[in-house]
Amino acid sequence: MEAKRQDIGMDIDENKKEETQKSTSAVREILSWVLTFALAIGAAFLIKNYLIINADVPTGSMENTIMPGDRLIGNRLAFLKDTPERGDVVIFHYPDDEEELYVKRVIGLPGEVVEIKDGKVYIDGSPTPLDDSFIPEDYLKEEWTVATGPYLFEVPDDCYLVLGDNRNDSWDARYWDNKYVSIDKILGKGEVIYWPLQDIGKIR
Repeated sequence: MEAKRQDIGMDIDENKKEETQKSTSAVREILSWVLTFALAIGAAFLIKNYLIINADVPTGSMENTIMPGDRLIGNRLAFLKDTPERGDVVIFHYPDDEEELYVKRVIGLPGEVVEIKDGKVYIDGSPTPLDDSFIPEDYLKEEWTVATGPYLFEVPDDCYLVLGDNRNDSWDARYWDNKYVSIDKILGKGEVIYWPLQDIGKIR
């Protein structure tokens, strides 16, 4: 009889051990999932806030480079060491309302005098317009016939003059109250269109 009691006691102990092991295993499984989830959220936060930026262009201001409704990814690190160059497509805080993000192309660099006459861009008094120089404006959607000048922009230090590729239908520096984009308001360089599928490709 005593032996049976001992056997019963041993069975109870074994059951308790199994239950404890199962409970511990379940807790470890939950913690593993929580940790994985937390790491994923942390990685996404770092990527979104320090490596890339998402943007969209709801209008036709950057046609045909970026079409209305296209979504793109910008590289936040592009200007960490280098500064924007003429021709770069940049994502930035709109100077007249910094709550809005805009996407335009860099035309004038810090300290430059940019003149627009008859739909041609001249840098620092050059007799040769930008379109006929070593950086031709082959990204323009069509012949520039709307708001063709004359305009004169004296770009401040640490600022940039930006215009849309669809010059006939682009709300850009020609119309803004605050004409220039400060370097610290530029969030990244437009790199790739990722949506919709038919427009996927590198931005040039």
